[in-house]
Amino acid sequence: MALDQPHGLNSLGFAKAPADTRVVVAMSGGVDSSVVAAQLAEEGYDVVGVTLQLYDLGAALAKKGACCAGRDIQDAARVAEVMGFPHYVLDYENVFKDAVIDEFADAYLAGATPVPCIRCNERVKFKDLLETAKDLGADCMATGHYIQRKVGATKAELHAAADAARDQSYFLFSTKQEQLDYLRFPLGHLTSKAETRALAAKYGLSVADKPDSQDICFVPNGNYAAVIEKLRPGAADPGEIVDLDGNVLAQHRGVIHYTIGQRRGLGIGGLADPLYVVKLNPDTRQVIVGPKEMLSTRTVPVREINWLGDVPFDSREVWDMEVKIRSTRPPRAATIRPVSATEAEVELIVAEEGVSPGQACVFYAPEGGRIFGGGWIHRG
Repeated sequence: MALDQPHGLNSLGFAKAPADTRVVVAMSGGVDSSVVAAQLAEEGYDVVGVTLQLYDLGAALAKKGACCAGRDIQDAARVAEVMGFPHYVLDYENVFKDAVIDEFADAYLAGATPVPCIRCNERVKFKDLLETAKDLGADCMATGHYIQRKVGATKAELHAAADAARDQSYFLFSTKQEQLDYLRFPLGHLTSKAETRALAAKYGLSVADKPDSQDICFVPNGNYAAVIEKLRPGAADPGEIVDLDGNVLAQHRGVIHYTIGQRRGLGIGGLADPLYVVKLNPDTRQVIVGPKEMLSTRTVPVREINWLGDVPFDSREVWDMEVKIRSTRPPRAATIRPVSATEAEVELIVAEEGVSPGQACVFYAPEGGRIFGGGWIHRG
């Protein structure tokens, strides 16, 4: 584990032998967390593996390609058996439903574009599971996330992964400082996924060639609408597709089938210029469409800000940083103006398309890759 630590500290940053350092590893059953657990076990740490059952196991067993499903639990248990450390499965189904799934459904119905993976990290993995790790007497908790925790001048800092293609900082911006102090991310310094798979093969793990999960774990095949309709009967009630002047252009099969920026599947033909979804109005069951330029946004209102800076967020009138509003887009230059300790107005230097309520806005240092936190985009 190529982590720079001050002299006299082990690779996890503790002034004691690995054998005297207990670490709980959050194991999804995938290759990343399996490699973390195996590597720490090989280094001699007192490893305890924990896998969360987050939703109905019957449904999970029938689904491939998502974390925390039945097969994944078995894969995690097999890694623990091979490497010789204890492994536990915790039933967090009720917690997950209350903290993640219900909000996801309600946000989607309200016309937002929620990011449930962030809420899961914030409210389940880095909250309840982290407390469980402490109850087990662990010195720290390790995960397979691609992000770096570095020891700064005054405290632990969050930094983007060395491999920009694998970086998961967008999904971890809401990590609180006290959580960051306790967490470890042993894969953050790796420069490619191939390195991770090579380590899995080195340890003889059966998951070495296991495909990465692509979907949200409780959304089979990316079919958001089917899940929302099941959770909230009646959510797919039909309505009207209207233009900016309120003229009815077509009928739709439910607001939940549409997202901001969508062009295809609107059922509107014969127009000289293409139209895009620019707004969703769940109250009137209307999908509002307009020209592409209506999607461009420069001013983004943000709230529920989690700040990881060295001085209070609202101690300055302006922060010049980079921000990321989509996990798949690189950070872009922006001016952040605090409204309070947890609210801000973010002005993008270059307008972006498809900014939607419910997405995260993550703050980065202009250079160096440090994450200063972020917040949630709302309608303002």
